[in-house]
Amino acid sequence: RRFNVLGALNAITHEVILVTNDTYITATQVCELLEKIAALGLMIPITLVLDNARYQKCKIVEELALSLSIELLYLPSYSPNLNLIERLWKLVKKKCLYGKYYENFSDFSSAIYECLNDAHLKHKKELDSLLTLRFQKFNKSQIMNV
Repeated sequence: RRFNVLGALNAITHEVILVTNDTYITATQVCELLEKIAALGLMIPITLVLDNARYQKCKIVEELALSLSIELLYLPSYSPNLNLIERLWKLVKKKCLYGKYYENFSDFSSAIYECLNDAHLKHKKELDSLLTLRFQKFNKSQIMNV
């Protein structure tokens, strides 16, 4: 069985909005995530950082994001290090998966969900260290088309 998690991380508060299922992630789940983000009623501009997965970079998702005033920022290929949520996934694997045995699927999925849902409280110090907004810049680099 699968337990899929699609999440949006608030880069400041480190809170996570989650959409989960036990089938597959599709554009439908991405749209559900966008709706959950919009329902927060934040009064600031929202930028959602995404990789280039087909289910994220499709017309239905882009049109919904536009209608909800959510900017979609697609990262270059092969650059997960630029997406803060990848650091959160790493922490969740460390805390919930490595060296752990779960008797059944329900326990397994609950542990992941609870870890993600409470991470901003239970693992605040680690998240403050992991989820910094400092990225290395290369001022004298050239972009070359290959």
